[in-house]
Amino acid sequence: MRRGLTVTVLLLGLPAIVWAHVTVWPRESRAGTTEKYVVRVPTEGKVATAEVELEVPPNVIIAMLAAPSGWTYEVKRESDRIVRVIWKMEIKPGEFAEFSFIARNPKQGTEIAWKVHQRYADGTSAEWVGPAGHTRPASVTKLTAPVVTPAR
Repeated sequence: MRRGLTVTVLLLGLPAIVWAHVTVWPRESRAGTTEKYVVRVPTEGKVATAEVELEVPPNVIIAMLAAPSGWTYEVKRESDRIVRVIWKMEIKPGEFAEFSFIARNPKQGTEIAWKVHQRYADGTSAEWVGPAGHTRPASVTKLTAPVVTPAR
């Protein structure tokens, strides 16, 4: 009886654990192509999210940004390349927000690791920057081989 109750509690709690991660979609894309990405940010705890900062990985070129109504954003550049995007707005506890951008993927490599810093209204933060298996892993997009067009 006790084991069945434990399993039930774990299964019911699993969706909340999965939602706790900041994720970047799609999870797979082609190397060298232009892709629309969506950053999904849930607020799991009791304190609202106030700011979300995305570190743009090397060799990823952001072409366009979007923010939901009511959000503001700021970009940080090195030369002409966007290296960080900071979205600001309140995401209340139990809610999530999504915002998007269009970027060109690196021509080489097997994955893009998206490091995200989620900052809360009380000054605390969640750093989604770790490797796979970490308590706060960075979201990863796997890169498949680029499309090769035959020579004419």
